[in-house]
Amino acid sequence: MEILKIENLSKVYGKGDTAVKALDNVSFSVKKGEFVAIIGPSGSGKSTLLHLLGGVDQPTNGKVFVDNTDIYALNETQLAIFRRRQIGLIYQFYNLIPILTVEENITLPLLLDEHQVDQKQLSDIVEILNLTNRLTHLPNQLSGGQQQRVSIGRALISNPAIILADEPTGNLDSKNSSEIMDLLKMFNKTFNQTLIVITHDEQIALQADRVIAIEDGKLARDEVIRP
Repeated sequence: MEILKIENLSKVYGKGDTAVKALDNVSFSVKKGEFVAIIGPSGSGKSTLLHLLGGVDQPTNGKVFVDNTDIYALNETQLAIFRRRQIGLIYQFYNLIPILTVEENITLPLLLDEHQVDQKQLSDIVEILNLTNRLTHLPNQLSGGQQQRVSIGRALISNPAIILADEPTGNLDSKNSSEIMDLLKMFNKTFNQTLIVITHDEQIALQADRVIAIEDGKLARDEVIRP
């Protein structure tokens, strides 16, 4: 079952002689439960691609379907709600709210939707992430690895259709990087959570089921590593 489908996706910044084509007619699809790594050098367009998949930026041309919803056919309010419920975003620099506790940061998507927090689900997630004793802490009281665990919990709390992770280990040492990738892979395999990771780290890419390479804004390679 396709959970994500991209059709002829393009993004151009600027106009005329100064126009820069960051993404050029990219198409591919992702099945539910797949772990896909998107790789490419700096400036290749991979981060632009992630922002378009996550509904964070508007494409110049093309379509993105998440769980059969054409996300760019939605108005701004509808897209914000859909993104909050169906797309879990994990960033390199965590993007936590500094005045909120660990528990409040994790449950923020539900609180914004005025949804009741499933306490068992919350308890299960924080236990897996080893954050049970940190729920009342603020982000500045946590290590980098712990902050990234909080951002993973926030991305998972709504049971989204897809998780998008932008260089999720780029700000961590090797030990924490390994632990974060192990957690993401565990959620992918155990809970069939679709996972798309943007990375420049070949060792991380080789852990995926499939690698998509972006070069000069174009899809250069799409290779299944483990079917």
